[in-house]
Amino acid sequence: MNKKLKICLIGCGRAGMIHARNYAGNVRGAELIAFCDPVAECLEAATSEIEVPYIYKDYNEALKNPEIDAVIVVTPTRFHHDVVIAAAKAGKHVFCEKPMALDEKECDEMIEACRVAGVKLQLGFMRRFDKSFRRTKELIDSGAIGDVAMIKSNTYGPSEPREWMYDVRKSYGPVGEVNSHDFDTVRWYAGSEVKLIHAIGHNFRSPEKSEEYPEYYDTCSVLLQFENGVIATITGAQYVRYGYDSRAEVLGTKGIVKVGSQETNSVELVTADQTIQRDSMDSWRTLFRDAYLAEAQAFVNCVLNDTEPEVTGYDGKMALILVNEGLRSILEKRPIEITR
Repeated sequence: MNKKLKICLIGCGRAGMIHARNYAGNVRGAELIAFCDPVAECLEAATSEIEVPYIYKDYNEALKNPEIDAVIVVTPTRFHHDVVIAAAKAGKHVFCEKPMALDEKECDEMIEACRVAGVKLQLGFMRRFDKSFRRTKELIDSGAIGDVAMIKSNTYGPSEPREWMYDVRKSYGPVGEVNSHDFDTVRWYAGSEVKLIHAIGHNFRSPEKSEEYPEYYDTCSVLLQFENGVIATITGAQYVRYGYDSRAEVLGTKGIVKVGSQETNSVELVTADQTIQRDSMDSWRTLFRDAYLAEAQAFVNCVLNDTEPEVTGYDGKMALILVNEGLRSILEKRPIEITR
Protein backbone atom coordinates (compact mmCIF):
# COMPACT_ATOMS: atom_id res chain seq x y z
CA MET A 1 0.00 0.00 0.00
CA ASN A 2 1.79 3.14 -1.24
CA LYS A 3 -0.95 5.67 -0.59
CA LYS A 4 -1.48 7.44 2.69
CA LEU A 5 -3.75 5.67 5.15
CA LYS A 6 -6.95 7.74 5.38
CA ILE A 7 -8.16 7.94 8.97
CA CYS A 8 -11.57 8.55 10.56
CA LEU A 9 -11.72 9.36 14.29
CA ILE A 10 -14.85 7.92 15.92
CA GLY A 11 -15.25 9.66 19.26
CA CYS A 12 -14.08 13.25 19.52
CA GLY A 13 -13.88 13.72 23.27
CA ARG A 14 -10.79 14.53 25.34
CA ALA A 15 -9.01 11.23 24.67
CA GLY A 16 -10.08 11.15 21.03
CA MET A 17 -8.57 14.55 20.34
CA ILE A 18 -5.16 13.34 21.54
CA HIS A 19 -5.24 10.96 18.59
CA ALA A 20 -6.67 13.62 16.27
CA ARG A 21 -3.80 16.03 16.97
CA ASN A 22 -1.27 13.30 16.25
CA TYR A 23 -2.89 12.19 13.01
CA ALA A 24 -3.30 15.77 11.82
CA GLY A 25 0.16 15.89 10.28
CA ASN A 26 2.43 14.15 12.80
CA VAL A 27 2.07 10.52 11.73
CA ARG A 28 3.98 9.50 8.61
CA GLY A 29 1.91 7.72 5.99
CA ALA A 30 -1.44 8.78 7.43
CA GLU A 31 -4.01 11.51 6.86
CA LEU A 32 -6.94 12.41 9.11
CA ILE A 33 -9.94 12.97 6.83
CA ALA A 34 -13.04 12.48 9.01
CA PHE A 35 -14.55 13.08 12.42
CA CYS A 36 -17.50 11.13 13.80
CA ASP A 37 -19.35 11.80 17.04
CA PRO A 38 -23.07 11.79 17.91
CA VAL A 39 -22.58 14.77 20.24
CA ALA A 40 -22.82 18.02 18.28
CA GLU A 41 -20.71 19.96 20.76
CA CYS A 42 -17.83 17.48 20.43
CA LEU A 43 -17.97 17.67 16.64
CA GLU A 44 -18.01 21.47 16.71
CA ALA A 45 -15.02 21.62 19.07
CA ALA A 46 -13.08 19.11 16.98
CA THR A 47 -13.72 20.82 13.64
CA SER A 48 -12.97 24.25 15.07
CA GLU A 49 -9.50 22.97 15.97
CA ILE A 50 -8.78 20.69 13.00
CA GLU A 51 -10.34 20.92 9.54
CA VAL A 52 -11.33 17.66 7.87
CA PRO A 53 -13.35 17.09 4.67
CA TYR A 54 -15.87 14.70 6.23
CA ILE A 55 -18.01 15.04 9.36
CA TYR A 56 -20.45 12.41 10.63
CA LYS A 57 -22.78 11.90 13.56
CA ASP A 58 -23.47 8.23 12.74
CA TYR A 59 -20.50 5.86 12.46
CA ASN A 60 -22.49 3.64 10.09
CA GLU A 61 -22.56 6.51 7.61
CA ALA A 62 -18.84 7.14 8.07
CA LEU A 63 -18.06 3.51 7.34
CA LYS A 64 -19.77 3.79 3.94
CA ASN A 65 -17.12 6.28 2.80
CA PRO A 66 -14.75 4.38 0.46
CA GLU A 67 -11.97 6.91 1.07
CA ILE A 68 -11.66 5.89 4.73
CA ASP A 69 -9.09 3.11 5.22
CA ALA A 70 -8.98 2.90 9.01
CA VAL A 71 -10.84 4.07 12.10
CA ILE A 72 -9.65 5.18 15.52
CA VAL A 73 -12.31 4.11 18.03
CA VAL A 74 -12.41 6.28 21.15
CA THR A 75 -16.09 6.00 22.06
CA PRO A 76 -17.41 5.02 25.49
CA THR A 77 -16.51 1.37 26.10
CA ARG A 78 -20.05 0.04 25.75
CA PHE A 79 -20.00 0.99 22.05
CA HIS A 80 -16.60 -0.52 21.16
CA HIS A 81 -17.97 -3.94 20.22
CA ASP A 82 -20.55 -2.73 17.72
CA VAL A 83 -18.31 -0.06 16.19
CA VAL A 84 -15.33 -2.37 15.74
CA ILE A 85 -17.39 -5.18 14.20
CA ALA A 86 -19.12 -2.76 11.83
CA ALA A 87 -15.76 -1.29 10.84
CA ALA A 88 -14.30 -4.74 10.18
CA LYS A 89 -17.26 -5.71 8.02
CA ALA A 90 -16.76 -2.48 6.07
CA GLY A 91 -13.12 -3.44 5.46
CA LYS A 92 -11.64 -0.73 7.68
CA HIS A 93 -8.54 -1.34 9.80
CA VAL A 94 -9.15 -0.65 13.49
CA PHE A 95 -7.31 1.02 16.33
CA CYS A 96 -9.43 0.65 19.50
CA GLU A 97 -8.77 2.40 22.77
CA LYS A 98 -8.80 0.47 26.03
CA PRO A 99 -10.73 -1.03 27.68
CA MET A 100 -11.42 -3.23 24.68
CA ALA A 101 -15.04 -4.10 25.47
CA LEU A 102 -17.44 -4.98 28.27
CA ASP A 103 -16.63 -8.69 28.54
CA GLU A 104 -14.58 -11.55 27.16
CA LYS A 105 -17.30 -12.65 24.71
CA GLU A 106 -17.37 -9.21 23.08
CA CYS A 107 -13.58 -9.27 22.77
CA ASP A 108 -13.66 -12.65 21.03
CA GLU A 109 -16.31 -11.44 18.60
CA MET A 110 -14.28 -8.32 17.78
CA ILE A 111 -11.11 -10.33 17.22
CA GLU A 112 -12.92 -12.82 14.99
CA ALA A 113 -14.64 -10.10 12.95
CA CYS A 114 -11.29 -8.47 12.18
CA ARG A 115 -9.68 -11.82 11.39
CA VAL A 116 -12.45 -12.80 8.96
CA ALA A 117 -12.35 -9.37 7.29
CA GLY A 118 -8.56 -9.46 7.02
CA VAL A 119 -8.12 -6.09 8.75
CA LYS A 120 -5.69 -5.08 11.49
CA LEU A 121 -6.85 -4.63 15.08
CA GLN A 122 -4.56 -2.76 17.48
CA LEU A 123 -5.37 -1.90 21.10
CA GLY A 124 -4.48 1.36 22.81
CA PHE A 125 -1.94 0.49 25.50
CA MET A 126 0.43 3.39 24.90
CA ARG A 127 2.92 2.46 27.66
CA ARG A 128 4.25 -0.22 25.30
CA PHE A 129 5.39 2.65 23.06
CA ASP A 130 6.94 4.82 25.77
CA LYS A 131 10.74 4.92 25.35
CA SER A 132 11.44 4.21 29.01
CA PHE A 133 8.93 1.35 29.32
CA ARG A 134 10.24 -0.16 26.06
CA ARG A 135 13.84 0.11 27.27
CA THR A 136 12.82 -1.76 30.42
CA LYS A 137 11.36 -4.57 28.28
CA GLU A 138 14.59 -4.69 26.26
CA LEU A 139 16.65 -5.03 29.45
CA ILE A 140 14.41 -7.82 30.72
CA ASP A 141 14.62 -9.72 27.44
CA SER A 142 18.40 -9.27 27.27
CA GLY A 143 18.84 -11.07 30.59
CA ALA A 144 20.41 -8.02 32.21
CA ILE A 145 18.59 -8.71 35.50
CA GLY A 146 18.51 -12.50 35.20
CA ASP A 147 15.16 -14.26 35.45
CA VAL A 148 12.19 -12.09 36.38
CA ALA A 149 10.98 -12.86 39.90
CA MET A 150 8.70 -9.98 40.90
CA ILE A 151 7.10 -6.96 39.24
CA LYS A 152 5.59 -3.89 40.90
CA SER A 153 3.48 -1.39 38.97
CA ASN A 154 1.46 1.57 40.15
CA THR A 155 -0.82 4.22 38.71
CA TYR A 156 -2.29 7.03 40.80
CA GLY A 157 -4.50 9.66 39.18
CA PRO A 158 -5.26 13.17 40.47
CA SER A 159 -8.78 13.77 39.13
CA GLU A 160 -11.90 13.80 41.28
CA PRO A 161 -14.25 11.03 40.10
CA ARG A 162 -17.28 12.06 38.13
CA GLU A 163 -20.60 10.93 39.56
CA TRP A 164 -20.97 7.82 37.38
CA MET A 165 -17.54 6.58 38.47
CA TYR A 166 -18.73 5.97 42.01
CA ASP A 167 -20.79 3.07 40.69
CA VAL A 168 -18.03 0.48 40.28
CA ARG A 169 -20.39 -1.83 38.38
CA LYS A 170 -20.09 0.76 35.59
CA SER A 171 -16.61 2.22 36.10
CA TYR A 172 -14.78 -0.73 37.75
CA GLY A 173 -13.14 1.84 40.05
CA PRO A 174 -9.33 2.23 39.95
CA VAL A 175 -8.87 -1.39 38.81
CA GLY A 176 -10.41 -0.39 35.50
CA GLU A 177 -10.01 3.38 35.41
CA VAL A 178 -6.28 3.55 36.10
CA ASN A 179 -4.85 0.03 36.46
CA SER A 180 -5.81 -1.50 33.11
CA HIS A 181 -2.49 -0.16 31.78
CA ASP A 182 -0.67 -1.79 34.71
CA PHE A 183 -2.28 -5.15 33.94
CA ASP A 184 -1.01 -4.95 30.39
CA THR A 185 2.44 -3.81 31.53
CA VAL A 186 2.97 -6.65 34.01
CA ARG A 187 1.76 -9.26 31.46
CA TRP A 188 4.21 -7.78 28.95
CA TYR A 189 7.11 -7.81 31.38
CA ALA A 190 6.31 -11.24 32.87
CA GLY A 191 5.94 -12.91 29.48
CA SER A 192 3.23 -15.12 30.90
CA GLU A 193 -0.46 -15.25 31.81
CA VAL A 194 -1.99 -14.73 35.24
CA LYS A 195 -3.31 -17.77 37.07
CA LEU A 196 -4.36 -16.12 40.37
CA ILE A 197 -5.55 -12.63 41.24
CA HIS A 198 -6.43 -11.20 44.66
CA ALA A 199 -7.48 -7.56 45.00
CA ILE A 200 -8.57 -5.44 47.94
CA GLY A 201 -9.81 -1.87 47.99
CA HIS A 202 -11.15 0.88 50.24
CA ASN A 203 -12.72 4.34 49.97
CA PHE A 204 -10.40 6.81 51.70
CA ARG A 205 -10.96 10.10 49.85
CA SER A 206 -14.72 10.25 49.31
CA PRO A 207 -16.31 9.01 52.57
CA GLU A 208 -19.36 11.19 51.91
CA LYS A 209 -20.20 8.80 49.04
CA SER A 210 -20.03 5.64 51.14
CA GLU A 211 -23.71 5.45 52.00
CA GLU A 212 -24.93 5.98 48.43
CA TYR A 213 -22.15 3.90 46.86
CA PRO A 214 -21.09 1.31 49.47
CA GLU A 215 -19.02 -0.67 46.96
CA TYR A 216 -16.95 2.31 45.83
CA TYR A 217 -13.22 2.24 46.51
CA ASP A 218 -10.61 4.81 45.50
CA THR A 219 -7.49 2.87 46.50
CA CYS A 220 -6.59 -0.73 45.73
CA SER A 221 -3.83 -3.29 45.87
CA VAL A 222 -3.72 -6.31 43.57
CA LEU A 223 -1.60 -9.44 43.97
CA LEU A 224 -0.98 -11.56 40.85
CA GLN A 225 0.69 -14.92 40.33
CA PHE A 226 1.69 -15.87 36.80
CA GLU A 227 1.84 -19.33 35.25
CA ASN A 228 5.64 -19.08 35.01
CA GLY A 229 5.92 -18.32 38.75
CA VAL A 230 6.45 -14.56 38.51
CA ILE A 231 4.77 -12.57 41.29
CA ALA A 232 3.37 -9.10 40.63
CA THR A 233 1.74 -6.38 42.68
CA ILE A 234 -0.29 -3.52 41.28
CA THR A 235 -1.48 -0.54 43.27
CA GLY A 236 -3.98 2.04 42.09
CA ALA A 237 -5.66 5.17 43.36
CA GLN A 238 -7.95 7.93 42.17
CA TYR A 239 -8.22 11.53 43.35
CA VAL A 240 -4.72 11.63 44.87
CA ARG A 241 -4.56 15.37 44.04
CA TYR A 242 -0.75 15.66 44.02
CA GLY A 243 -0.36 14.75 40.35
CA TYR A 244 -0.22 11.80 37.96
CA ASP A 245 2.05 8.99 39.11
CA SER A 246 2.98 5.97 36.97
CA ARG A 247 5.99 3.78 37.77
CA ALA A 248 7.16 0.17 37.67
CA GLU A 249 10.05 -1.96 38.85
CA VAL A 250 11.12 -5.44 37.86
CA LEU A 251 13.18 -7.55 40.27
CA GLY A 252 15.25 -10.30 38.73
CA THR A 253 17.59 -12.97 40.04
CA LYS A 254 20.62 -10.83 39.12
CA GLY A 255 19.40 -7.25 39.40
CA ILE A 256 16.52 -4.80 39.26
CA VAL A 257 15.25 -2.30 36.70
CA LYS A 258 13.06 0.67 37.59
CA VAL A 259 11.04 2.82 35.21
CA GLY A 260 9.03 6.01 35.61
CA SER A 261 9.32 9.20 37.58
CA GLN A 262 6.72 11.30 39.31
CA GLU A 263 8.62 14.52 38.57
CA THR A 264 7.72 16.47 35.45
CA ASN A 265 11.29 17.81 35.07
CA SER A 266 14.69 17.67 36.79
CA VAL A 267 14.46 21.13 38.39
CA GLU A 268 14.86 21.10 42.16
CA LEU A 269 14.26 24.12 44.39
CA VAL A 270 15.92 24.30 47.82
CA THR A 271 14.93 27.27 49.99
CA ALA A 272 16.21 28.91 53.17
CA ASP A 273 13.69 27.05 55.31
CA GLN A 274 15.47 23.82 54.28
CA THR A 275 12.65 22.48 52.13
CA ILE A 276 13.11 20.83 48.75
CA GLN A 277 10.51 21.29 46.02
CA ARG A 278 10.05 19.69 42.60
CA ASP A 279 7.21 19.93 40.08
CA SER A 280 4.95 16.88 39.96
CA MET A 281 3.55 15.34 36.77
CA ASP A 282 0.21 16.97 36.06
CA SER A 283 -1.42 14.44 33.72
CA TRP A 284 -1.10 11.20 31.78
CA ARG A 285 -1.49 13.36 28.67
CA THR A 286 1.79 15.06 29.52
CA LEU A 287 3.69 11.97 30.63
CA PHE A 288 2.78 9.84 27.61
CA ARG A 289 2.59 12.53 24.91
CA ASP A 290 5.39 10.96 22.85
CA ALA A 291 4.10 7.45 23.50
CA TYR A 292 0.72 8.29 21.96
CA LEU A 293 2.46 9.50 18.82
CA ALA A 294 4.67 6.40 18.63
CA GLU A 295 1.60 4.23 19.15
CA ALA A 296 -0.18 5.91 16.24
CA GLN A 297 2.87 5.51 14.01
CA ALA A 298 3.08 1.81 14.90
CA PHE A 299 -0.56 1.30 13.90
CA VAL A 300 -0.08 2.97 10.54
CA ASN A 301 3.12 1.03 9.94
CA CYS A 302 1.51 -2.33 10.67
CA VAL A 303 -1.24 -1.59 8.14
CA LEU A 304 1.05 -0.23 5.43
CA ASN A 305 3.62 -3.00 5.92
CA ASP A 306 1.07 -5.77 6.58
CA THR A 307 2.65 -6.80 9.89
CA GLU A 308 1.17 -7.92 13.19
CA PRO A 309 0.14 -5.06 15.52
CA GLU A 310 2.42 -4.72 18.53
CA VAL A 311 -0.61 -4.73 20.84
CA THR A 312 -3.19 -7.22 19.62
CA GLY A 313 -6.83 -7.91 20.31
CA TYR A 314 -5.69 -10.81 22.48
CA ASP A 315 -3.69 -8.39 24.64
CA GLY A 316 -6.79 -6.23 25.00
CA LYS A 317 -8.89 -9.25 25.93
CA MET A 318 -6.45 -10.48 28.60
CA ALA A 319 -6.21 -7.03 30.20
CA LEU A 320 -10.01 -6.85 30.31
CA ILE A 321 -10.21 -10.27 31.96
CA LEU A 322 -7.87 -9.06 34.70
CA VAL A 323 -9.91 -5.89 35.20
CA ASN A 324 -13.14 -7.89 35.49
CA GLU A 325 -11.66 -10.54 37.77
CA GLY A 326 -9.89 -7.90 39.84
CA LEU A 327 -13.18 -6.15 40.52
CA ARG A 328 -14.83 -9.49 41.31
CA SER A 329 -12.06 -10.22 43.79
CA ILE A 330 -12.63 -6.88 45.52
CA LEU A 331 -16.41 -7.29 45.68
CA GLU A 332 -16.34 -10.94 46.75
CA LYS A 333 -13.37 -10.41 49.07
CA ARG A 334 -11.48 -13.48 47.90
CA PRO A 335 -8.75 -14.61 45.48
CA ILE A 336 -9.87 -15.61 41.98
CA GLU A 337 -8.27 -18.41 39.98
CA ILE A 338 -7.99 -17.65 36.28
CA THR A 339 -8.23 -20.83 34.24
CA ARG A 340 -8.47 -19.48 30.67
